[in-house]
Parts: sequence; C-alpha cells; structure tokens
Amino acid sequence: MNEALCLQYVKTTAELLMLPLEDAQAVRVAVHLQRTAAMASLLDSAGLDAHDELVEIFCPAPFPSCDPAGPSV
Repeated sequence: MNEALCLQYVKTTAELLMLPLEDAQAVRVAVHLQRTAAMASLLDSAGLDAHDELVEIFCPAPFPSCDPAGPSV
C-alpha cells in the first residue's frame, strides 16, 4: 500500500469509528501503519512453519496464593 492509500485508509477508518483525528495525527498513524505492514511482510516471507516457533521460551512463574507483603489496607 502506498503512502497516499495508507493515509486515506487511516482517515476513512477514523471517520467510520468517529475518532477525531487531525491531519498531522493521521499522517503519524499512517507512517506507523506502513512500518508495521512492512515488518509483517518480512515475517510472512521468512518461511517458518508452526513447529519453528519456540513456545517454551517464556514460562511465567506460578501466581502466589497470598501476597507476602500482607494486606494493603
């Protein structure tokens, strides 16, 4: 999507959602949207399969049953 189409998309979407968006704000949103689309395109072209994702890298600690600091009254 080129810059003009992306900006028009942002403005139209904001209007449909009834979000007040000034022209300068719309331009900034469009720049970030284009950057995000470029990053997504790079990920799409990486050719990874579902089994290539390392799900077990992040493993959160169990949630404590009580707060060791005591009640916050």
